[in-house]
Amino acid sequence: MSARLIYGEELTRYDFGPHHPMGPGRVRGAISLARQLGVLDRLEVVPPPPLDESLITTVHTPDYVEAVKSGRPDAQYGLGTTDNPIFPQMHDIAGLVLTASVTAAEAVWTGAARRACNISGGLHHAMPASASGFCVYNDVAAAIHWLLDQGCERVGYVDVDVHHGDGVQTIFYDDPRVTTISLHQSPTCLFPGTGFPTETGGPDAPGSAVNVALPPGTDDRDWLRAFHAVAPDVLRAFEPQVLLTQHGCDTHRSDPLADLDLSVDGQRASYLALAELAAELCDGRWISTGGGGYASASVVPRAWTHLLAIVSGEPVPPDTPLPQAWLDEADQVGPKSMSDGAEVSFSRFEHGYDPASALDRAILATRRAVFPDLGLDPEF
Repeated sequence: MSARLIYGEELTRYDFGPHHPMGPGRVRGAISLARQLGVLDRLEVVPPPPLDESLITTVHTPDYVEAVKSGRPDAQYGLGTTDNPIFPQMHDIAGLVLTASVTAAEAVWTGAARRACNISGGLHHAMPASASGFCVYNDVAAAIHWLLDQGCERVGYVDVDVHHGDGVQTIFYDDPRVTTISLHQSPTCLFPGTGFPTETGGPDAPGSAVNVALPPGTDDRDWLRAFHAVAPDVLRAFEPQVLLTQHGCDTHRSDPLADLDLSVDGQRASYLALAELAAELCDGRWISTGGGGYASASVVPRAWTHLLAIVSGEPVPPDTPLPQAWLDEADQVGPKSMSDGAEVSFSRFEHGYDPASALDRAILATRRAVFPDLGLDPEF
């Protein structure tokens, strides 16, 4: 199976400054660990092509793009805020990240690779006319739009970031050619405050938006129970030709910006499940990106190295020791292996609903909101 990583050092210049959570060290640390574990040897590593500005305006308004180009704070466009401070060459660098994700989509759609990844991407909060949540340009939406323009009839999008994939949902909310599935911490207690089960798609696309709002404290077992209770059935009903996924690893228990309780082992299990769904439903066509994740030394490199290894077709065993050279380089005093030592078994929702469980109530709310539109039984 051919697998490609779109990567170049220039993609790590997406940098809001030393005191901002979205530091470029997240990506560099993951690439370094993947290289030292031999994962990059199993991937075709391709540098991003030059910025293609025409791709940006497929999902963003021209006036917003001009505001980004200006390099000046502008509250109307969400620029110069605490979340989205101005940084040098913001337009060029954010545009290159977007171009890289479209390049990954192109590789998969044309058959140059069966799987392709841009871990620098996953900027899922950016709206058509504003920056939001550390995201300037919405690279995943641009990649989906490119696929549709090339004649792809059905794109499945799954977002496992702890925050709702609101920008992608907004852009395709009334497009029946795209199904967006987002599993995230409940919007009642986390940015961006959207992603309720009742958000199910526009009038021309009922059932195309699927949101699982997870209670704080959700752990590996419960997260995987929720995922398998919703995502596979939805994707099988939709029958996507391509699967595009966003892998924010801020669901981890160590992440400073959210309150879920996953381990790296649970995150790895989710990546394996998505790879299997792409193989089952899309003839293996799978485009993946990074996303959030702010435990930059202890979690992000391990999680995304697992992702890249799964993309390569040769997963890294969880008990693999971290190379001493990488530990020294990262000044890492935390975990010493690719595992958190967690058990990732779970019980399936269809084997029994527990009305006393906040997790099961969240699952059932999603299924009742959207399954009937897809011709599925929400109860079983």
